[in-house]
Amino acid sequence: MAARERRRGGSGAEGARERPLNDVVFLTVAEVASVMRVSKMTVYRLVHSGHLPAFRVGRSFRVPEQALHQYLYGSYTGSIESTDRP
Repeated sequence: MAARERRRGGSGAEGARERPLNDVVFLTVAEVASVMRVSKMTVYRLVHSGHLPAFRVGRSFRVPEQALHQYLYGSYTGSIESTDRP
């Protein structure tokens, strides 16, 4: 969490769709993998396939936090229904 706070760089409105770049929180591939509970290779595959937008910074990628949230919400399939069987 502290790493994200350091990269925040501003105090803009969190709910705004279009925020100045200094208000955007960027996550590393390792941070995205941790949030999604998948391997870093899975995140790289999502980035390379275009399913998860990312910026290339040198030899590494940075994923906007909002893009990750949009991907996760778009991939959400709903909760598992309870199976109350006798």
